[in-house]
Amino acid sequence: MADLYAVAAPQKSAPLERALKEKLTKYEAAQWVEDNSAAIKRYNEFVEQHGCFGDEFRSF
Repeated sequence: MADLYAVAAPQKSAPLERALKEKLTKYEAAQWVEDNSAAIKRYNEFVEQHGCFGDEFRSF
């Protein structure tokens, strides 16, 4: 996706730039979730099994 949109390129059209930036942001967010989903799953399983750090000191 980075090949399709050069951040450093001169801007041509404000609406087009906004649309491209929005689409690129959504793509990057989805890619981040995909790249990190296994680690997030393992962390959630760990917290479910062992609790969250500092739970014993929490008063809320």
